[in-house]
Amino acid sequence: MGEQRSTLGQPAAGRVGRSVLAGLALAAVAVSAACSPTVTRHGHHFGEQDVTQIGPGLSQEQVKGVLGTPTTTATVGGGSAFYYISSTTSQTAFFKPTETDRKVVAVYFSPLGAVERVANYGLKDGKVINYATDTTKHSAKDESILRALFRNLGTKQLGLE
Repeated sequence: MGEQRSTLGQPAAGRVGRSVLAGLALAAVAVSAACSPTVTRHGHHFGEQDVTQIGPGLSQEQVKGVLGTPTTTATVGGGSAFYYISSTTSQTAFFKPTETDRKVVAVYFSPLGAVERVANYGLKDGKVINYATDTTKHSAKDESILRALFRNLGTKQLGLE
């Protein structure tokens, strides 16, 4: 008996071997793509040339014309401030995303509304604040819900309180 040939003149076993190799190559590409980090950018992202256009004496409207609407505003001292916040996060596969970069451009205004100064802050300037650490103190004892509901029922009626 001879070797079984495909319609293209190649041995059938060789054709199956190539399709297995192609499938493995495709799986390797899919796995490597899943392991590569996904980078996400949020907020205001503008170039340094945009920030250098902001100087002392500009009005709030002029600043908005160059940098756009601020992420947030605040009252600082007697004046106000615009904050432009941007962050970059990176996430690999199903792991928790991590912040890799943060930039805050703060534009401080005088009480008359003119730019006094511009400050740049980065990830190194920030502080992590955990808001969930504070707990409300309570004086309740560990007791069942029924006991808590009926605790004072008899004492008020008997005048024992």
